[in-house]
Amino acid sequence: MSLGLKQVFNKDRTFRPKRKFEPGTQRFELHKKAQASLNAGLDLKQAVQLPHGEDLNDWVAVHVVDFFNRINLIYGTISDSCTDQTCPVMSGGPKYEYRWQDEHKYKRPTALSAPKYMSLLMDWIEVQINNENIFPTNVGTPFPKTFMQVAKKILSRLFRVFVHVYIHHFDRVSQMGAEAHVNTCYKHFYYFVTEFNLTDHKELEPLKEMTSRMCH
Repeated sequence: MSLGLKQVFNKDRTFRPKRKFEPGTQRFELHKKAQASLNAGLDLKQAVQLPHGEDLNDWVAVHVVDFFNRINLIYGTISDSCTDQTCPVMSGGPKYEYRWQDEHKYKRPTALSAPKYMSLLMDWIEVQINNENIFPTNVGTPFPKTFMQVAKKILSRLFRVFVHVYIHHFDRVSQMGAEAHVNTCYKHFYYFVTEFNLTDHKELEPLKEMTSRMCH
């Protein structure tokens, strides 16, 4: 394993604590099923498809948490080169700027530095996925009617992390030997959100050219 990949998987560099699935729960079994498909080298387009007889909400919940953990790690590896000085605006090149908005301090879309935006984003996602009323962990507890809406918002915002990393920090990713890992994670994410129509096409625009080369 290259030094870069060791750093990608180094728990000390995790940007936020990992949310884990409790053994014995249906969500844990689905998580294992998803991981087994990936470990078996199954084509990523096939790996994201809903397994026969499984609930779509459960499948989406498992993947939202998994992508949060993995994208967290990816951003953690380049965070030392993403500072208020290098990235005073959260952007994806000159055409795309992302402004932060939430229900608390930033009630209007607000321009922030990339690291500040990332920190608020990861905190916000962590609150959502640890909220039992949105991501119920007990078997039999129904998902709220707003679940897909929240999942879409989380995934759209996580996509912006890929945009920023690819456009502004990919030299750092390559330097660390983590390019293949990040590309695989991106492809997995892209195939998943497009399989279930979980992200607006306009959100995908900044990486459109790269995606057309990478995801056939």
